[in-house]
Amino acid sequence: MTGESSISFYGGVGGATGANFLFSIGRADKNPLRALIDCGLFQGDRFAGTENHKAFAYDPASINLLMVTHAHSDHIGRIPKLVKEGFRGPIYSTLETREIAGLMFDDTLAIMRRESSDRKEGVLYEKDDVARAFLQWKTVEYGIPLDIATDVTVVARDAGHILGSAYFVFERNGRRAVFSGDLGNSPSLLVRDTEPLVSATYLVTESVYGDRNHEDKSVRHEKLKDAVLRAIEQKGVLVIPAFSLERSQMILYELNNMVEEGEIPSIPVFLDSPLAIKVTAVYRKMKRDFKPSVQSEIASGDDIFNFPRLRFTATHLESTKIDLVQNPKIIIAGGGMSEGGRVIGHEKNYLPDPRATVLLVGYQAAGTLGRSLLEGAREADIAGERVKIRARIMSVSGYSSHKDSDHLVEFIANSADTLKKVFVVMGEPKASMFLAQRIREELGVEAVYPELGSTVEVEF
Repeated sequence: MTGESSISFYGGVGGATGANFLFSIGRADKNPLRALIDCGLFQGDRFAGTENHKAFAYDPASINLLMVTHAHSDHIGRIPKLVKEGFRGPIYSTLETREIAGLMFDDTLAIMRRESSDRKEGVLYEKDDVARAFLQWKTVEYGIPLDIATDVTVVARDAGHILGSAYFVFERNGRRAVFSGDLGNSPSLLVRDTEPLVSATYLVTESVYGDRNHEDKSVRHEKLKDAVLRAIEQKGVLVIPAFSLERSQMILYELNNMVEEGEIPSIPVFLDSPLAIKVTAVYRKMKRDFKPSVQSEIASGDDIFNFPRLRFTATHLESTKIDLVQNPKIIIAGGGMSEGGRVIGHEKNYLPDPRATVLLVGYQAAGTLGRSLLEGAREADIAGERVKIRARIMSVSGYSSHKDSDHLVEFIANSADTLKKVFVVMGEPKASMFLAQRIREELGVEAVYPELGSTVEVEF
């Protein structure tokens, strides 16, 4: 006879970021096994804001283990803080996630240091906390069960979201509790498809696009091509605010194919993000998660992240010299929501230019400059200046690395006969509640949108 099990929702509720879920697995001795799934940053209104600095709602020293779904900051960004405040258990992820996480932590720490000097707000962690976290960090392979108790296993399944992404399946006595992390927009340009959900009993699922569907993938290709051709015709600049992890690599791959196929002429392209450059190096090194067709391209000798007139501008000096390059040109710059990174400088320069185009290729959280641009703002405060927005603003949802509403329902439907309850999280409230309603009405499965800080008992 085991004790009671429960799932607690300490992040990723009320918004798409800050993923942090506690799976407390009951045992006969009444001392539950406490497994944390993800420990991410809250993002949006402020990068390292009030929510990130709050004490955890649980004692970090009481957590037995941490499972990490993937290396985006809203899933890993508070791990060093967790270690700093007493967590000493093992951390598990795929090898790719572990490799990329180190780059993400360094980048986050550098940003927090810059912002803390402006706002007189301390950083969440220091380099020693990152180093200590990696001493605790172990890797798992897709499909190979990990024994975390005498009668409990957890298996990583390919989420198809980014390189190394996983969803986790906890199993005991035939019952399966699944934590989705972020689920990929399969078929992806680069990574393998999301593995099917099989015989789940409980599911904690993301819902970033729970209330809408993406454009057809052929549309995204044409929109990107049209944006490039418009920049050439206007003798202007195409600025693409892109997340350094996955989105930048997808755009490079797409541009590489367009140039090779003769769909667009070769013009100067700048990857202006030190982090994206480092992540791209990891992608070049760790190719095992790429879909078979991409692996075949690489085996044939194609450098899928390189093409004529592409330049990686790693240093600040190289970045400032981009303005001196004659138009037309393409600038792929971090960050994806226009809340930090080098894209801010480029947007300050080019948003007032009617010949310029800003192409939004990812999710834009509420409160970000990217969301303001998406919603049609005509002015914006950028780096302390009021800037007129005369550039053309375009949006392409098809490059999202998240499943849309229909494909989330399709993923869940595979276990509709066995699911007792679905917890819909990691989305803005209207997206999460819309998806929960679809699950109830179309699949006949109980689905709820939990409250932040709530705990729900489960039969596991």
